[in-house]
Amino acid sequence: MPDGVWNATLTRVRAEFDEMPCVRVTADQARMLFGLRQPTMQWVLDRLLSDGFLSRTDQGEYVRRQATP
Repeated sequence: MPDGVWNATLTRVRAEFDEMPCVRVTADQARMLFGLRQPTMQWVLDRLLSDGFLSRTDQGEYVRRQATP
């Protein structure tokens, strides 16, 4: 996938989590919600985790990390 497509996908998923800050999804639920294939969705989730934008619960759900003032 070209870099522009990766970045657009990452931006789109990030925006959805911004619009729904209380959403909690597993990797499979995120894949279905965003309509992405498993390897792409996992890359996006891993990237958002490493960026500190998302966190992962003990139940395996991805959630928007709350900004600290």
